[in-house]
Amino acid sequence: MNYLGHIFLSGDNEKLMLGNFIGDYVKGKNYLQYPADIQKGILMHRQIDAFTDSNIHWKSIREIIRPIYQKYSGVIADLFVDHFLAAKWSLFSDITLAQQSKWAYAVMLKNFNILPSRVQHFIPYLIQHRRLQSYATCEGLQNSMSIMSLHTSLPDHTNRGIELLLSEYHVLEEQSIHFILEVKQEFM
Repeated sequence: MNYLGHIFLSGDNEKLMLGNFIGDYVKGKNYLQYPADIQKGILMHRQIDAFTDSNIHWKSIREIIRPIYQKYSGVIADLFVDHFLAAKWSLFSDITLAQQSKWAYAVMLKNFNILPSRVQHFIPYLIQHRRLQSYATCEGLQNSMSIMSLHTSLPDHTNRGIELLLSEYHVLEEQSIHFILEVKQEFM
């Protein structure tokens, strides 16, 4: 799961969500530098990632993506799952995606000073471009993938990745929904 998934699984606990959101940016025992509730969120992030890596539905998604993205297939699988979480949001939550996103953005801004510097760097852009909501459309997902290929080691196979998403949409959607339901049952 990518940003939206980790936020979603945190429920309405601000500090847990904050830790879960920054989990990829806090390595090793550095999580101990944060307040207890944020530590719990960071550790939860790691548990979600471990659950994800062993889940049969997520593995199926990753295998569909592997021919294009190879070792980066897991990154794209996380983005595809966030796409289906956003696109089918009402299946999983009683509040709207816009409400969830607005709350998450407010929590991030309120706690901006304790965020890792790499996160501080992209938060304004994430909020300005309503990135969490944008996952709901293929165009928004495509923009996220393009941005990631510019700022990370992710290869720029964005157009091929979106073509794959569209050609395998129903299979990817089915696997993603099963995965989201299982991870929700495990962590919420």
